Amino acid sequence: MQNKNFEVYLDLGSSKIRAAAFSNDEINDNFFYESKYFNDYLQIESEIEKTISKLEEKTDEYLNEVNLMVDSPEILTIGISLSKNLDGSTLKKQNIKFLIQDAKQQILSNYQNYDIIHIIIKNYKIDHVDYTFFPTSINANLLSVDIIFICLPKKTTQYYKSLFSKFDVSINQIFCSSYTKSINYKNKLFTIENIAFIDIGFNKTSLTLYNRNKISFFHIIPVGGNHITRDISKILKINLIDSEKIKINFDNNDNFLSTKGLSLDLVQKIIFSRIEEILELCLKSIKLNENINVTDKFKFLLMGDGSKILDNQFKEKIIFSHKIDLLEETTQSICESGLNLSKGLNVQEVLMIAKKQTKEGFFEKLFHFFN
Repeated sequence: MQNKNFEVYLDLGSSKIRAAAFSNDEINDNFFYESKYFNDYLQIESEIEKTISKLEEKTDEYLNEVNLMVDSPEILTIGISLSKNLDGSTLKKQNIKFLIQDAKQQILSNYQNYDIIHIIIKNYKIDHVDYTFFPTSINANLLSVDIIFICLPKKTTQYYKSLFSKFDVSINQIFCSSYTKSINYKNKLFTIENIAFIDIGFNKTSLTLYNRNKISFFHIIPVGGNHITRDISKILKINLIDSEKIKINFDNNDNFLSTKGLSLDLVQKIIFSRIEEILELCLKSIKLNENINVTDKFKFLLMGDGSKILDNQFKEKIIFSHKIDLLEETTQSICESGLNLSKGLNVQEVLMIAKKQTKEGFFEKLFHFFN
């Protein structure tokens, strides 16, 4: 039996897998599953197999297709701006589709080793006036559009495709997890216009910036929670397994630390110093790339497994020029982010729909434009 009654979304992390089967029938329930923590990426194949088995058991369906959410230090973000002269003609959606397609072809030609996984409309400019939406049925002379492309190396997409094919599962679409989650969380915080989501992962930190309720910036910084573990290991001269245990439970490790002759204060300094560095790199990136005056009106939200080492007590000890808050995530909220984005709930996203014909390339896309 194929998975006809459920849509499956799987967040494939570097140390944990989170999955959800969303029912297409309101009568049925949704199912959620979270794998155990693993610190060896070689375990990923066996954990995927367990996840698939668990979902098939809960849904009573054979799983043949998933929507995959991933993050990677290798993700590439490309910004491009294009214009089209209209000579006073009436503005139509076809005009913007033409520019999007032109931009897409330029990216594919110049970055042949990458696949496009997201196309985001950052801004419309019509006769030098900025618009947050695409107005139609007005006359214009010049149409400009600023577009953000989020791309993944072809070798990475092929790796995921090959990985799941071992279990006779195909990938319907790949999402950038941190970007996708930020959209879902931002929609729940609609009263806050300016937010910087900082997602601290295993080997990277993702930054998604919303300025005046619009996505204006996405960037990957190749520093994450694993760097904290390695800092602890190097400075305290202990193995990585013990370092990870200390990092995750550093506020409850007094006995373990004392038996090793280690100082809790030193551990805190190591952890806080690396997190402060990550935050400063994010702030620097915003200022360099967006030329935005980051005032106190901007809210900084930390999320991801790498941020869980902080709580409301310890986050106050972080030395940073802006107040930071922690965002609690669940398997449900993470996987729902992918589901909501695939429904076209983000008006800035150009939704990409995979062709079903087997003769077409795996990442050949049709575009369905949502206004």
